[in-house]
Amino acid sequence: MSVYSFGLEPLSCHTWNKDRTQIAVSHNNNVVNIYEKKAKEWVKTHELTEHSGRVTGVDWAPESNRIVTCASDRNAYVWTLKDGVWKPTLVLVRINRAATCVKWSPLENKFALGSGARLISVCYFEKENDWWLSKHIKKAIRSTVMSLDWHPNNVLLAAGSADFHCRVFSAYIKDIEDKPGPTAWGAKMPFGEVLLEQKDCGGWVHSVSFSPSGDQLACVAHNSSITVVDAAQGKGVTQLTTNHLPLLSVLYVSATELVAAGHDCCPYQFTYKGPGAVEFVKKLDIPKRTSKGGISAMQHFQNLDKRATDEDSNEQGTLHQNSITQLCVVSGEKAKVQKYSSVGLDGAMVIWDFKH
Repeated sequence: MSVYSFGLEPLSCHTWNKDRTQIAVSHNNNVVNIYEKKAKEWVKTHELTEHSGRVTGVDWAPESNRIVTCASDRNAYVWTLKDGVWKPTLVLVRINRAATCVKWSPLENKFALGSGARLISVCYFEKENDWWLSKHIKKAIRSTVMSLDWHPNNVLLAAGSADFHCRVFSAYIKDIEDKPGPTAWGAKMPFGEVLLEQKDCGGWVHSVSFSPSGDQLACVAHNSSITVVDAAQGKGVTQLTTNHLPLLSVLYVSATELVAAGHDCCPYQFTYKGPGAVEFVKKLDIPKRTSKGGISAMQHFQNLDKRATDEDSNEQGTLHQNSITQLCVVSGEKAKVQKYSSVGLDGAMVIWDFKH
């Protein structure tokens, strides 16, 4: 477990390159900074400055080494490294509200972009005209799309939205890929087909994550719940309402284990063994013990008066001192993640070890 601070500004999103020697982060503004690991320090090497609004999503494709960014200025750019400089290409996303999240597909031949325009743009590269085009999925979405995740088959796309729904769509683009085979979610997959509409998530759906096999889908919502839909079990729904603050990000770290984090400033481990069996396992951040020095009676009562507690410090007992905004896999396949990272509103990035 290692902590690194990138300053005082909040970190809204982050992504890693293929060999995990570089990280791209946004400090809650319109710039994406790329840092490189040199010895024990992270050194800023590039600034991606094309957006005019706050960057809301960034994703780095490992094989093709391209970065996609999106922002509240309603634009998305695909960045490629040429002669040591990152060059942007504008994507025709055709949205009239802010972009909220972006994610490369597993084969890196397309990416999905969620927005406040109540639609998902599935963008792909058209060789004839040498530009990035987009097709829209609008069906059934009633509010801002807040989170996205791709199924391992490169066709299905999960989306969590602010209308309390979690959906699975087909994002099959016949111009660039072969016809997909049937999955547990369904067999007919024309573009935009709704294969799942999970209604009662209980709040804004902050994050969605497919399991390594793609047969289960986990989502976390603003009512502090975690929900798993199991396509292999007839799309059975299992929901666990926790007594934590709302979780903002969820990640499958093995076939049955999940990690989720959010406003409680520390990651939690959950397991899903089958329908009806989502269980909280443990808190993954062991708080450091503070040695209580002698404080005067006056100090004691002043603290009670000011903070409603007799503790003398403002520090949280967790590694992150503020909400965790995003989790990312650092090493290992999705079926057996060894390390994952978190970024938070305190400007810190933590790399956690996961023990199976």
